[in-house]
Amino acid sequence: MNQDYIKPDDWSIIEEGFEAERVKSSESLFSIGNGAMGQRANFEETYTGPTFQGSYIAGVYYPDKTRVGWWKNGYPEYFAKVLNAPNWIGIEVTINGTLLDLHTCKQVHNFKRELNIKEGWYQRSFTALMPNDTEVKVVSTRFLSLDFDEVGAIKYEITPLNTNATIEVKPFIDAGITNEDSNWDDQFWDSYDVVTHQDSAHILSKTMKTEFHVCTGMHNQLFINNTPQQLTGQLQKSAHKVSIAYQSQIKQGDTMTLLKYGGYTVDLNHDKEDLMSASENILNQAADAGFETLLALQKKAWSKIWEKADITISGDVKAQQGIRFNIFQLNQTYLGKDERLNIGPKGFTGEKYGGSTYWDTEAYCIPFYMATKDHQVARNLLTYRYHHLQKAIENAEKLGFSGGAALYPMVTMNGEECHNEWEITFEEIHRNGAMTFAIYNYTRYTGDYSYIPEKGLEVMIGVARFWQQRATFSTHKNKYVILGVTGPNEYENNINNNWYTNYLAKWSMEYCIENFEKVKKEYPEDYKRIIKSTKLSDTEIEAMKDVASDMYFPYSEEYQVFLQQDGFLDKELITVADLYASQRPINQHWSWDRILRSPYIKQADTLQGFYMFEDHFTKDELQKHFDFYEPFTVHESSLSPCVHSILAASLDRMDQAYTFYLRTSRLDLDDYNKEVEEGLHITSMAGTWMSIVEGFGGMRVKNDTLSFTPKIPKEWQGYSFKVNFRNQILKVDVTQQETTFTLQGSSELQIMVDGAPLTIAPNGLVTS
Repeated sequence: MNQDYIKPDDWSIIEEGFEAERVKSSESLFSIGNGAMGQRANFEETYTGPTFQGSYIAGVYYPDKTRVGWWKNGYPEYFAKVLNAPNWIGIEVTINGTLLDLHTCKQVHNFKRELNIKEGWYQRSFTALMPNDTEVKVVSTRFLSLDFDEVGAIKYEITPLNTNATIEVKPFIDAGITNEDSNWDDQFWDSYDVVTHQDSAHILSKTMKTEFHVCTGMHNQLFINNTPQQLTGQLQKSAHKVSIAYQSQIKQGDTMTLLKYGGYTVDLNHDKEDLMSASENILNQAADAGFETLLALQKKAWSKIWEKADITISGDVKAQQGIRFNIFQLNQTYLGKDERLNIGPKGFTGEKYGGSTYWDTEAYCIPFYMATKDHQVARNLLTYRYHHLQKAIENAEKLGFSGGAALYPMVTMNGEECHNEWEITFEEIHRNGAMTFAIYNYTRYTGDYSYIPEKGLEVMIGVARFWQQRATFSTHKNKYVILGVTGPNEYENNINNNWYTNYLAKWSMEYCIENFEKVKKEYPEDYKRIIKSTKLSDTEIEAMKDVASDMYFPYSEEYQVFLQQDGFLDKELITVADLYASQRPINQHWSWDRILRSPYIKQADTLQGFYMFEDHFTKDELQKHFDFYEPFTVHESSLSPCVHSILAASLDRMDQAYTFYLRTSRLDLDDYNKEVEEGLHITSMAGTWMSIVEGFGGMRVKNDTLSFTPKIPKEWQGYSFKVNFRNQILKVDVTQQETTFTLQGSSELQIMVDGAPLTIAPNGLVTS
């Protein structure tokens, strides 16, 4: 049974009532971020119940040495992980000599959390009866600024309700932090300087091994009934922690307010010697501006994001809440300002997957960022991989490939492979083709072909070389085969001829050759540079053509479908419908051996290929494959429901499409996979956006023209979305009766709707 405690609301995530067993899940769900840093929704005050402390800084990571029972050649030396960073949000609160701790309070009433996704702030409020019988009301509001992305702000208000009280607030910074997922319980941080003042404190730290230098700072202001107080505090500091205690006598019904500004300055953006002064300067600016001014700027910044990115749904609050939550978290994780950064599957909400970059970015995230932001943002994501090309070549060399063949990593921070599961590191090579597909996807949508001669073709050549070398010629089949792989369906390991992998390999080589010829003809200067750097020969091109044209694809005449892999029909083909609910999810109930022998599919695999290359197949072929594979799919990957929703919509199976949409949009809010306490599924949230825009809206680019086949679930009265198509904003409104297109731009736009041409004038509106 899924969780169901988040209150339905158009613009907020709301929890009412305090339940200790929900704390870790809510810490994930109410996470906040600003692209440069993020944090779980941990309590500011002390909490001794089960909790998962988490603060993270974009781009700062640690190479945690791989821990395995036995080593294999080519194995990654380490697993890179975004570190749990120094904690600056902490405030110890003591009332009449007793520490405030919701885990030890006699009663907690009126507990409420709200994450306002429209305006970008998080608030928690409650009334607590403490062990000393003092009753207090607390309201805490915080946000991470989009305008000043090194700064976060907390407004912490305490009101004694049944007596006068001596209240001590002790804001602190704690740099003695470890990761829950550490392989060896290493110390990740070394703090080397602590500076304190009456109203502020700073700790300079560096990461072990990688030596990222970070200054963590806080600046405090104190008010009683909105009257500012002179700060005289008691300082306490050690090598890893610093605090300043402020004590006041507060009358019953009066309110003490602590404003705490905090955050990080990092040597990615400043000279090491300037980190302390940079932190002091930015926090002074924040304090001078004040909490309310910063909050007003926050609301304005989020309003600007929603102006382009919002998707409206009328008549279905849970569906509306789900998509907006997803869009909000994507923007909290990555805003496209820095091409050195990328998108981790958990973003800033947890430690699982190490916060590293996966193929999710290329396969799922790029469409969202292309359509909701300036195209440069998506270009930055592609450029990130271009900068890692040499590392991808080195990764391939470690596995025995040569001549500039490139294998992009499954998991990375700096271009090196750092995943520590062998069946993924060595076998899940389909990720390589996603690099080429992302370039294709970008150029067809934006019309910006210049990326290919400038950077993209070199990536495609490295990838194509890998595929050509990775394929083996089978004299038995008289075809090229690809052996010993794991496809997107990670519930099958070390199988032969995964259809999706083989198809992507064939296409990647053909697309590379096609663009190589185009660049040779139309971009002669770039061609000379590329030939000089890659040394691609005619012999290699002919070898690629041979492999691509003679690639083997397993096929069943009986079922008239491509087989997911050679041995799929050898399995006992019992559908998911015949599984007991008590056995789900199978990854939490079955042995790995049993999973590998089963027919159950973790996520879209063959159907992933049909989604990416739908123009290569007929609707009848899609229907046969969907009807064959979906009944075996358990959707235990967050990346699965969105693809199935899009395909179901294209087959006019709107009930199924809607069910899959709800699952992908509320995957975390309703905790479908019973793991949300580990963090949110950030990259699959882009798939939720795709479910509406590409699924229900039917948006595609065909023959260089934007095309739509709008459909609407029966549960909705209407929905709308905007896309930035080649620097013009097109708004699409769909109701049960009609579809309306509105263009904000400077030139006429030709689109296709249900196969018929439609012309929209600048700032014009057309109904179809």
